[in-house]
Amino acid sequence: MRLALLSDIHANLQALDACLAHAQAQGADQLAFLGDLVGYGAQPRAVMQRVMDRAAQGALVIKGNHDELAVQPPAIHKSLGEATARWTHDQLDEAQLAFLGALPLTLQRDRILLVHATVDNPGAWRYVYDAPVAELSLQAASELDGVRYVFGGHVHRQSLYYRGADRRLISFAPTGGVPVPVSPHRHWLATIGSVGQPRDGNPRAMYALFDSTRAQLTFHRVAYDHHAAAAAVRRAGLPGFFADRLELGR
Repeated sequence: MRLALLSDIHANLQALDACLAHAQAQGADQLAFLGDLVGYGAQPRAVMQRVMDRAAQGALVIKGNHDELAVQPPAIHKSLGEATARWTHDQLDEAQLAFLGALPLTLQRDRILLVHATVDNPGAWRYVYDAPVAELSLQAASELDGVRYVFGGHVHRQSLYYRGADRRLISFAPTGGVPVPVSPHRHWLATIGSVGQPRDGNPRAMYALFDSTRAQLTFHRVAYDHHAAAAAVRRAGLPGFFADRLELGR
């Protein structure tokens, strides 16, 4: 099975469509959306329709923090993302809000566990920025029956961690388009990056493809019309910062 892993779409329709087309060309058998379907971007309704259509066809979907904000926008704003949650909420119809509200925080399928943030406390929305946090998340996953692979998002970066022979956690910097052997004899944790808002200085969209038959994980970067996505943000009257970072990839 080839499982396409897509996270942090952030209402960026252009990036989502580009990644879906790329995944299809790579022979993906199934899709998994790892949260933050909306927030920041200008086309939440269209993105939600895409995801809900794929879910009806068997795609896996979990909740992210911006999905939660869209369902229940906060009265007090602590960030630009929170400040625009009401705008996103108002763009979505009742069925889309209900879909977001019903999403689980985690999903397990055989050896795979999907989570937006960390396994040890998924609703706290902690970022897997380093090995200590990855260790806590992976330890919690290893206590679940049969789990060998944890796939998450949230940090908008692509990274890979695994346990070596001495049980020490090792980090690995993946190269786009190069398959990484991920033997099920070890425990693995990957952050697959952001489809709709990359933050590593490269505007190309991110996603990953897991081949369970070959035990390989490939991180991909996909070019898309990020200028059109940025223009849509500006037309919607959303903060210009959101458009700028699409064009700069940071």
